[in-house]
Amino acid sequence: MFALADCNNFFVSCERAFQPVLEGRPVVVLSNNDGCVVARSNEAKAMGIKMGIPFFRIKELVDAGKVDVRSSNYTLYGDLSRRVMNILRSTIPDIEVYSIDEAFLNLEGIPSEEQVPLCRELSVRIKKWTGIPVSIGIAPSKTLGKVANHFAKHYPGYKGVCIIDSPEKREKALSLTPIDDVWGIGWRGAPKLEGLGVHSALDLVRKPESWVLKHMHITGVRTWKELQGIPCIEDENRERRQSICTSRSFADPISDKEELTLRISDFAGICAKKLRQEGSAAGSVGIFMETSRFRKDLPQYYPMARTRLETAVNNTPEIVKAAIGLLDVLWKEGYGFKRAGVLVDEIVEADAVQGSLFDSVPDGERKKEDKVSALMDRFNTNGKTLLRVATQRPGHYADGIRREFCSPLFSTDWKQLLEVS
Repeated sequence: MFALADCNNFFVSCERAFQPVLEGRPVVVLSNNDGCVVARSNEAKAMGIKMGIPFFRIKELVDAGKVDVRSSNYTLYGDLSRRVMNILRSTIPDIEVYSIDEAFLNLEGIPSEEQVPLCRELSVRIKKWTGIPVSIGIAPSKTLGKVANHFAKHYPGYKGVCIIDSPEKREKALSLTPIDDVWGIGWRGAPKLEGLGVHSALDLVRKPESWVLKHMHITGVRTWKELQGIPCIEDENRERRQSICTSRSFADPISDKEELTLRISDFAGICAKKLRQEGSAAGSVGIFMETSRFRKDLPQYYPMARTRLETAVNNTPEIVKAAIGLLDVLWKEGYGFKRAGVLVDEIVEADAVQGSLFDSVPDGERKKEDKVSALMDRFNTNGKTLLRVATQRPGHYADGIRREFCSPLFSTDWKQLLEVS
């Protein structure tokens, strides 16, 4: 059996954990640069505020005091996520962290009669120790666990934990699950299926496998089997990412090359750190820049370029150097860039990198840069660049992003701890 532990309205719950005044109030959290709504409390949902709605469209509600708003505080959210995952891991070691607020738990070996009490105890403990409410769905497959989690989250009678452990429960749950709520189908795949008469998860399960293969291909067959409780989805963490991208939109257009160099260096550094965290190395580096597509009155320029590395690497100095080299090639005066990013791909296992006879970087120098990068990882926590290459900015990776409504870093900065008076 699998259990899906999902933090309820996670970004909002993180804000409420340190600001009890927000409890019971409509609360929304905004995306980078305070652009649009990316999280909503149940009260905000009840008001009809939609996910992704631009902030300016609800600003009147905020100004009138009817809705509370917070800018994204990813350092805080990341810290609370780690705390939640560590609590889960302390009880059930075999977990797969699926996203910042979700994790699959492998309950193999735990007696069936103990699974619900154990998960309910976990939910209570996480709420008590972190302030984050968690719902848990238990089922024989991950997709069915997602279905069970939905009921755990929206029906108080389950007390935070719902289990689908019989054909009767499964059929009832699937009949109440719209096809666009099924993991792997969603709102993108639903219109086609609805046009074919499939409106619920149960409608899909009742179709023969040949029909599913014809209209949904092999990925659809996996979903079809998963909804029947047959596990078909492998651990996502076992699949190495083929590319890693770090990009940002800027609060104000950047027309200064030196400033954009700092930003590109930051993004390249983040990509390099992610590679090291995953035990990977990249064989190529690319960058892109974009002017604002909405400012037709300004000159437009959307350049992008990519370079192959002589040897796949994951150290920060080499990847930053490659990215800056591309910026030198693409840069043109007279443009204000609203967005930029760095992409690394041709990813391989770091332990299986094959050297090149024509590598211009001496082996000893690369080992030195690898050691420097490892030191950077030890000291650069919570998004800060205490150790950095010369072209990176000091301070925090989020500097320069509009965050007008950002709450303090309650749990990661001594100067911003919660004050009680």
